[in-house]
Amino acid sequence: MRQVFSFALLLAAGPAVLMAAGPKTIAITGGKLLTVSHGTIENGVLVIADGKIAAVGEAGTVQVPAGAEIVDARGLTVYPGLIDPESNFGLTEISADEANNDLSERSDEIMPHMHVGDAFHGETELIPVARLNGITNAVVAPATDDSIAGQDIFIQLYGADREQMILGRDVALAMNYGADQRRRGGRGGHSEYPSTRMGLITQLRQTFLDVQDYMAKQSAPKKDDAKKDDTKKDEKDKPQKRDLKLEALIPYLKGERPVVIGVYEGYDVENIMALANEFHLKVILNHVTHSQDVLDKIAAWKVPVIVGPIYDFPKANERYDAVYTLPAELAKRGVKIAISSADAGGPVSSHSARNLPYAAGFAVAYGLPYDEALKAITLNVAEMFGFGDKLGSLDAGKMANVVLANGDPLDVRTEVKQVYVQGVAVPMVSRQTILRDEYSK
Repeated sequence: MRQVFSFALLLAAGPAVLMAAGPKTIAITGGKLLTVSHGTIENGVLVIADGKIAAVGEAGTVQVPAGAEIVDARGLTVYPGLIDPESNFGLTEISADEANNDLSERSDEIMPHMHVGDAFHGETELIPVARLNGITNAVVAPATDDSIAGQDIFIQLYGADREQMILGRDVALAMNYGADQRRRGGRGGHSEYPSTRMGLITQLRQTFLDVQDYMAKQSAPKKDDAKKDDTKKDEKDKPQKRDLKLEALIPYLKGERPVVIGVYEGYDVENIMALANEFHLKVILNHVTHSQDVLDKIAAWKVPVIVGPIYDFPKANERYDAVYTLPAELAKRGVKIAISSADAGGPVSSHSARNLPYAAGFAVAYGLPYDEALKAITLNVAEMFGFGDKLGSLDAGKMANVVLANGDPLDVRTEVKQVYVQGVAVPMVSRQTILRDEYSK
């Protein structure tokens, strides 16, 4: 037991020690490079310097810096770190223990002023497990209990502390619409508002109208206090009281940040998109698991889509492969897609985040082109959340989040050999490998 504890201490201290030491100059040579953005290089060289990709290209065309650490990647596949577009990392550890679950604030249905960054716990044991399978980044979102559940963060799965791991706070608004958000059987077993889809839409519309009114009052010209008679002040002249709930929604009503809308059924997609278009929201649709009848409309709206869970059962009136082929059908219509690790028992489970590449591989088996599948767990996710210039492909100038594996990243038989985050070779150790080694003696 003492040995397991010492390993745990090493894991906790490792990121701080290694990140403080700083990244080296590294040249990864001879590997098969899946660049994502500009095809495959069969015999390539990738140079990492100062935590970024300094150069990438075919062997013989890229100069290896003097003194660089050479990593022989012959026989290996090199690709950008994978990005999960929907996870609960750091918000839950053991789902059955309420004491360590910070998944949602259920005191109200409209909670945009809840910031996931305030609850994120960077020391979760779930992150090293996912990292060992090539996932280097993720969007962390609250649970889907509320219509507006809070604001997401974009994280790096390695860093000296939680502040280093959070690359972006409030990168998107988590919004949900469907049967799960209805308040049926609330306190005392009685229904609470909103207990119907009509109530959900009405509540959301009133909230956005309140935000518009709040913005209008904020921008209204103020009277010159010097010319006012203090004895004749009325209520409308008093300074406006700050409302954190309404303030939080202003960037989203202005279209400055995306709203990720979790929705499953086709008719729900139509209803919530009508509301989103009414208020000119910048939308990323999420799940759309049983929306095959409105795929042409989704394509016409020109909104990106996060697909997951891909392993869900079809409805009674759907083909057996309706969910499996959803990514392919969306891509066929020109929709930019991302694939999440969400499983049918979740809908979001950070315990299954390690399976992200296999969800993409499943989509390939059901018609999604391979290159599109790889983009769906790398570059497309980065672009959807505003990190396309930093992550998602092997391009010079981007952050050096790089994975070395002994085969196809979407194949369950492939073993990840090394993961680099910002040019640092992370320890290939997790709670699972520690227990494996301890009890296999």
